[in-house]
Amino acid sequence: MSPPGYLSLAFLTLGGFVAGVIFWGAFNTALEATNTEQFCTSCHEMEANVFEELKGTIHFTNRSGVRATCPDCHVPHEWTNKIARKMQASKEVWGHIFGSIDTREKFLALRKHLAEREWARMKANDSLECRNCHSDESMDLTKQNPRAASAHERFLFTGQRTCIDCHKGIAHRLPDMSGVPGWE
Repeated sequence: MSPPGYLSLAFLTLGGFVAGVIFWGAFNTALEATNTEQFCTSCHEMEANVFEELKGTIHFTNRSGVRATCPDCHVPHEWTNKIARKMQASKEVWGHIFGSIDTREKFLALRKHLAEREWARMKANDSLECRNCHSDESMDLTKQNPRAASAHERFLFTGQRTCIDCHKGIAHRLPDMSGVPGWE
């Protein structure tokens, strides 16, 4: 005696739904757990190098008390872009496992390459992470110095340039900039 086919199908459907909800919840929980400053600085490469540099910038301590964390600047907020960035970041985990920047010397040797790769990524997405906090509409040019206001009007608002074109080194020390277009 076998149970009716519709009963098996109902259990399969319900089981699939429950499994899907559990998978989605676990996946999203893991995604958000890896999207924290605590996670980013849990490996010594980040804590000893770039996080220490961040502490001395306006994005870490400022008069307004608003503080940017690693994911604010390196991970897009929108879900699909966030997933794509997390997939790109898997290379960084590979580098951690194999020790490509596990000493200060190795980090400094690769610093320019790492920075250029990050600048290219931000240029390609029109500085999306910057724009999550700094929007064109909320900029008050009258409160900026004349040179900055002029540059924003001429280049940023017209789409000729994006944030990272002019604001390299805003949160981390610059590498040797010889050979970088616009910095010679």
